[in-house]
Amino acid sequence: MTVAVNPAKVRSTDMKFELAVIPVSDVAHAKEFYANLGWRFDAEFTNGSDFHIIQFTPPGSGASVIFGKNVTPAKPGSAQGLYLIVSDIEAARKELLARGVKVSEVFHGGDNVHTGTDEPYLFGSVRVTGPDPQRRTYHSFASFSDPDGNGWVLQEVTNRLPGRVEGDTTFASVSDLAATLRRAAAAHGEHEKLTGEHDVNWPDWYAEYIVNEQAGKPLPK
Repeated sequence: MTVAVNPAKVRSTDMKFELAVIPVSDVAHAKEFYANLGWRFDAEFTNGSDFHIIQFTPPGSGASVIFGKNVTPAKPGSAQGLYLIVSDIEAARKELLARGVKVSEVFHGGDNVHTGTDEPYLFGSVRVTGPDPQRRTYHSFASFSDPDGNGWVLQEVTNRLPGRVEGDTTFASVSDLAATLRRAAAAHGEHEKLTGEHDVNWPDWYAEYIVNEQAGKPLPK
């Protein structure tokens, strides 16, 4: 008798996404652009005039980007829909603007709304100016491009979908943890309004909120 195995319940070997290759035409210009974003400069390797590679890592990211000469046969500017996840879309946009980067207005996807321009980043929806009216997680965006036209998308994520995060609760950066604590503080304030009393066990409440938010589980009330 053959027993079917549910692959979703079988622990496979870890495969951690590490690098994305972006095609550029001018390596020096691209290096200047990505350094100006405030990204960490990791490494640079060259082999005479035949090979040149540079690696940068966005703040708080576990994955990096590489570009250079003879790194990829892809056409410069052909990389599109490269997502950067942020906890505060408006703050992230303001930081990029302060660095001189041309960033779109914050936008969200609207259903059955015709703006005259399809937005490929929104999976069939159309772009509507402004953040998501309900400020739902995954629903607010902004976009920018590098000098070659490779397209980057900022996406605001404040609460992960169930199953997206496994294992221990982790944070990619100090600012990511701080933003989570601010959300927990605001939610806890509403909790105390409902109960009408000061919660002396607030550390336990915060802990449950933070762990559940990252795991995509129901948040405490």
